[in-house]
Amino acid sequence: MQLKVEICGVNTATLAVLTAEEMDTLLRRVKEGDKAAREKLISGNLRLVLSTIQRFGGRGEPVDDLFQVGCVGLIKAIDNFNVDLGVRFSTYAVPMIIGEIRRYLRDNSVIRVSRSMRDTAYRALQVKEEFMREHQREPTITEIADALGMKKAEVVFALDAILDPVSLFEPVWGEEGDALCVMDQVGDTKNTDDQWLEHIAIKEAIGDLSEREQKIVRMRFFEGRTQMEVAKEIHVSANEMTQRARELEVRFCRNRSGHRGEYEVTYYIRWQLC
Repeated sequence: MQLKVEICGVNTATLAVLTAEEMDTLLRRVKEGDKAAREKLISGNLRLVLSTIQRFGGRGEPVDDLFQVGCVGLIKAIDNFNVDLGVRFSTYAVPMIIGEIRRYLRDNSVIRVSRSMRDTAYRALQVKEEFMREHQREPTITEIADALGMKKAEVVFALDAILDPVSLFEPVWGEEGDALCVMDQVGDTKNTDDQWLEHIAIKEAIGDLSEREQKIVRMRFFEGRTQMEVAKEIHVSANEMTQRARELEVRFCRNRSGHRGEYEVTYYIRWQLC
């Protein structure tokens, strides 16, 4: 039983798949100007577009729109492909489809890039397409920069500026419902070894304080709340909070007198509470 999924009015379950021999024959006929072969080649590669646009599924864009834009990239690939170089058509077409979709997403992005930066990026992309058409491979940054007469850093900066942002919740891998998202691969630069040890020292140091006093330290030191926020949480005025912080510091120093690392921990307590 075929599963019917319609995109732009096309039943994806009935999309044709061309053999390697058919692809080669049609591509050569297209090169000779055969329009019927061109149409058949387009319809025979719609599955390639469909598989390519799936990687952009988490961007919030309608699938129909992405499919149409992807088809534009497919048509460009068909018109510019050089069959005599012996490269697989999909190897050439997929980057063209992706490039067309990324251009569409950039143009519709809410993040605005300066006109000069965008012009530089688009010129670089144009050079890239022309290079791919001639050499059937992607150019290096150095080759793009040389063609534009610019520094590599300028090209990289311009291309980076127009990259579409990726959601932290976008899955990068999934198996049996367990998805690994981008945020799962982003390291926490705050939790260094020194700060981890510092947190342990503070937790150990406040063990002799009352539950209320420990709550104050936790809110100020671990949760990063302001003194005003802590005062509001424990229902006291800002002046009272300042006084309580000083009393807490004195009691802490008295209780921890003679303990190893007393000065360092006291400094952190004073810095966070005041």
